[in-house]
Amino acid sequence: MFENYRTFSTNLAGRTLTVETGKMAQLANGSCLVRYGDTAILATATASKAPRDGIDFLPLSVEFEERLYAVGKIPGSFLKREGKPTEKAILTSRVIDRPIRPLFPKDLRNDVTLDLLVLSVDPDCSPEVTGLIGASIALSISDIPWNGPVASVFVGLVDGEIVINPTAAQREKSELELTVASSDKKVVMIEAGAKEVAEDTMFDAIMKAHEINHETVNFINHIKDEVGKDKFEYPSCEVDHDLYEEISEYAIEKVREALDTDDKNVREARLNVVYEDVFAHFAEKYSEEELEEKKPEINECLYKLQKYVVRRWLLDDGKRVDGRRLDEIRPLNAQVGLFGRTHGSAMFTRGQTQVITVATLGLVAEQQMLDGIDDEEYKRYMHHYNMPSYSVGETKPSRGPGRREIGHGALAERALVPVIPSVDDFPYSLRLVSEVISSNGSTSQASICASTLALMDAGVPIKAPVAGISCGLITEGERWMTMLDIQGLEDFFGDMDFKVAGTKKGITAIQMDLKIDGLTPEIIKAAFTQTRAGREYILDEIMLKCIPEPRAEVSPFAPKMIILKIDPDKIGDVIGKSGKVIQAITAETGAKIDIEDDGTVYIAAVDKEAGLKAKSYVEAIAFDPEPGSVFTGKVTRLMSFGAFVEIAPGKEGLVHISKLDKKRVEKVEDVVSVGDTVKVKVLEIDDKGRLNLSRKDALEE
Repeated sequence: MFENYRTFSTNLAGRTLTVETGKMAQLANGSCLVRYGDTAILATATASKAPRDGIDFLPLSVEFEERLYAVGKIPGSFLKREGKPTEKAILTSRVIDRPIRPLFPKDLRNDVTLDLLVLSVDPDCSPEVTGLIGASIALSISDIPWNGPVASVFVGLVDGEIVINPTAAQREKSELELTVASSDKKVVMIEAGAKEVAEDTMFDAIMKAHEINHETVNFINHIKDEVGKDKFEYPSCEVDHDLYEEISEYAIEKVREALDTDDKNVREARLNVVYEDVFAHFAEKYSEEELEEKKPEINECLYKLQKYVVRRWLLDDGKRVDGRRLDEIRPLNAQVGLFGRTHGSAMFTRGQTQVITVATLGLVAEQQMLDGIDDEEYKRYMHHYNMPSYSVGETKPSRGPGRREIGHGALAERALVPVIPSVDDFPYSLRLVSEVISSNGSTSQASICASTLALMDAGVPIKAPVAGISCGLITEGERWMTMLDIQGLEDFFGDMDFKVAGTKKGITAIQMDLKIDGLTPEIIKAAFTQTRAGREYILDEIMLKCIPEPRAEVSPFAPKMIILKIDPDKIGDVIGKSGKVIQAITAETGAKIDIEDDGTVYIAAVDKEAGLKAKSYVEAIAFDPEPGSVFTGKVTRLMSFGAFVEIAPGKEGLVHISKLDKKRVEKVEDVVSVGDTVKVKVLEIDDKGRLNLSRKDALEE
């Protein structure tokens, strides 16, 4: 039935990688089933028959489709089926998109969709790496024009040793989470999270990954030679060369003058005048109808002309549009404690990029619950990133966070996770929200700086402050040059955005975006050198001068956390039937209480006294009160022989009539009434566990 069915196998990091073609999804332009260990992913590449009209970019979509059956789970949602992609799936789609996208022809305008369907997951064999390899194979053997292949591995650092595609157990101990994608000659994508790993170690890990990827690329090329299709032809969307030359001759000096400023608003105002002037010039040559038809092409020519000017300035003159040196950072400013009622806040400004981050502290129980295909079930530290349209001077309605916002928030989160104190040292869940209020390049790195400051302002005892900075690149043949702290224009017209975050000790996160076919080792080393110098400058000259260390105490409006340990067998007593006991404690004190299965009790209250009162209640229930200890309790019942006093919800004892007062008491009602609050002393606990209390002894003390 499957006449074209073929299988190919190779060894990757000690495990078998198998590719099956010619059997599944044969209506796609290219498809394959990739098995790595017990991980299995169906990769398909599909392209539209014709280009999409009216666009000046490649309409590429990468979808990493998680299915919970792949790990033997039923979705926890009401519908019991997968809904919108998880954040992890979106981040994986971005990781696959970044090395794939630059290798398409620059003038291709056909819609292209890469779909990676996760069918089975082996915890020891990364579905992200398997998916990227599958996408590369599906494109390579398809008829879609593409200049691949690429390959990918995951790299760990376990006990000081570099490990390729570490197992789940090794990842638990690893100080590095590095994904590297490469072509046969160059590195095309780097994504990393690390526990303050030194630049030299990171470089060695990248080069080791590149070496392994080279072998996998050869394997993919073999598959391509065996079953690959001829690439289809498409109408080129390159601009008319003669039109470009004509516009360049007329407007290049005007464009140079417009771009030559460090103010984005001034630059855009000047460029608007240039655009109007160029269209007025061509209105004399073309009819109104012809001019409207050529408008997209003229706009594209003016865009290319700006790109030409910026790149020539950099390559020929070492000149940046705002006049900075290649290693110079824009003017910096930092502030903390902006808002009175938030738990921690900060604003970080770099040039015209400006980010406010607000930190919120909560109960450990308020951590995020995850429902995905990996083993991670909860996330205690959450980082969200918002970038509204006004931050770039535009107007459009908010539709919630897109893939870019989710990606930038995850990058900031990854950069800061290594310095967040353990739950034992700081028993809180943490949520940080970075609000981009002005954007002119590297907002993700500004959000990392603002977030470090907000954490310190919130009194979070972070292990070390983290700063982030980006490095750009311009290439021409064998020539290349890097520049520190790229602004928006240098990002648009440059070849790379190499973002590195870290402490003074080492790197905590990397994300690399490329528009060319890859980086050489020399370029990677130069980027590391520049970004290290940049982040050390930001830390020493701005951030630590703003707030040298975390505040000694959390905000008065943040919950104060108290921790105690009880016997797990007593958890039911503290919670009570249907939760009545713990609800009563919460209602009376206003404190929030969370109890772990191991008997760890977290009590949070904005008012510290309320927290201590809740703690005393829990202790009274979970531990037999010591004879001689004094409690404040509530009278619950009156009997002829005494009064019952509740010293904690669900825990009461008897005050005998002889122990109600210093003087003789004829009737219990003469001294106390139901609902009264009284101090009592524990006299003894009888052999049945009943409490004998004394108001008389408490009064004497």
